[in-house]
Amino acid sequence: MRSDPFLRSVTKIAVPVALQSMLQASFSIVDQIMVGNLGSTSVAAVGIAGKLSSLYGVVIGAVVSVAGIMISQYIGAKDEKEVNRSFCLNTSISVIIGVIFMSVCLLFPTQLMGLYSTDKQTIKTASEYLMIISFGFLPYAIDMLISTRFRCMEKAALPLIFSIMANAVNTGLNYVLIFGKFGIAPMRASGAGVATVISQLFNTLLLVISLIVVCGKNRSELTFSVKLTKMTYGKYVAILLPILVTEFMWSLSENVYASVYGHIGTLECAGMTLTYPIQGLLIGALSGLAQASGILIGKELGKGRFDSAYEKSKKLILYGLIGSFVLSVALIYLMNYYIDAYNVEKYVKLTAQQILLVFAIVSPIKVMNMIIGGGIIKSGGRTKIVMIIELIGTWGVGVPLALLSAYVWKLPIPVVYFILSMEECVRLILSWMVFRRKKWMKKI
Repeated sequence: MRSDPFLRSVTKIAVPVALQSMLQASFSIVDQIMVGNLGSTSVAAVGIAGKLSSLYGVVIGAVVSVAGIMISQYIGAKDEKEVNRSFCLNTSISVIIGVIFMSVCLLFPTQLMGLYSTDKQTIKTASEYLMIISFGFLPYAIDMLISTRFRCMEKAALPLIFSIMANAVNTGLNYVLIFGKFGIAPMRASGAGVATVISQLFNTLLLVISLIVVCGKNRSELTFSVKLTKMTYGKYVAILLPILVTEFMWSLSENVYASVYGHIGTLECAGMTLTYPIQGLLIGALSGLAQASGILIGKELGKGRFDSAYEKSKKLILYGLIGSFVLSVALIYLMNYYIDAYNVEKYVKLTAQQILLVFAIVSPIKVMNMIIGGGIIKSGGRTKIVMIIELIGTWGVGVPLALLSAYVWKLPIPVVYFILSMEECVRLILSWMVFRRKKWMKKI
C-alpha cells in the first residue's frame, strides 16, 4: 500500500523541525544544569536576561512568519523569482531589527534588567550576560530566514543537522568557559553567553554556505532583490504589521509575567526558570506540526486548492491533539527525574514540580493554538484576525488575571501560572470559530 503523499510531506517538515526544537531544548537543559550549579542567583539572572532576548526572538519570528507565508505560497505557484525576492526583503528587515535590539541591549543593560528583579546581584549578573548574548542577535536573524527557506523547500533536515553541530559546540564551550577548564579562568554565567554567541556564528556560517550550494544545484534564484511584483509593499506591511504587533504584545506579556514571577521572589523566579527548558522541549516536539501547517497549507492556498487546504488542516489538528496528550502524560511521569538533576534549594524544586504539572495540563490547548492560529489561519495571510484573537486572549484575559492573582490575591506562583493560562482557552475558542468559517483561506 502506498503511503499518503501528504503525510510524507508533513513528516519531511515536521519531524526535522520537531527534532531540532527538542534538541535545542535538550541542550538548553544541559546548559541550565551547568548554570544551576552556580546557584539560584545565576539561574534567575540567566532566566530574566533570556526573557529579553526572547522578546527579540519573537519580533524576528514575526518577520519569519511573513517570509514563510510568502515563500510557501510562491513555491506553490511555482514563482521562483518571487520566492527569492521575498527571502531577500524579509532578511533585510530582520537585520535592521537585529541592529536596533543589539544597540539597546548594549546601551541600557542595567536599566532593562532592573525591570525584572529588585536583587542587585541578580541585575548585575543578568546585565553582563545580556550584553554578551546581544552579539548573537544578527546571526540568529539570518539563521531563522535561511532555515525557513529550506523548510519551505522541504529540506528541513539541513537546519536540523547544523543545529545539532552548533549546539554540541555550545555545550562544550559552556563546560570550558563557565567552570574554567584547560587553563581558562572561570567566567561563570558570562561564559554561557560567550558560548552562545560563538555557536550561533558557527551555525550561521554553515547555513549560508549550504544555501549557496543548494540553490546552485537546483538552479534556484539567489540574487539580492527586494522588489516585489505580485504583492504591493502596502499589502506586505498589512500582513507583517499585525504579526509584529501580535508577537511583540505576546512577548511583552511574557515579560510582564516574568516581572510578576520575579517580584514574587527570587526563589520562586528560579523555580519558574528551571521549567523553561522542559516547556521548550515539549512544545518543540510539536512545533514541527505548526510550521508544517503553515507551509503545506500555504502551498495549497497558493495553488488555489481551498477545499484540499481545509481537509488537510483538519488532519494536522488531529495529529497535534494526539501528540500533545501523549507528551503531557510522559511529562507527568518523568518530571521528577528532571528536577532532581538541579543543585538548588528544596523549595525551588517543589515550585518547579508544581509548575510543570500545570504546564502538562494546559499544553494540549497551547499546541492547538500553535497549529490553528499560528499555522493554519496565518497561512492565508489573514494576520489581522490572528492579532485580534491574540490580543483578546493575552491582554484581555491573561495579563489582568496574572496581576490580580499575584498582587491582589497574593497566590503562590504555580496557582498564578494556572490562572493566567486560562488565556489559552479563550484563544482556542475564538480560533476554532474562525477556522470553521473558512474566511482565512486566501491566495496572496
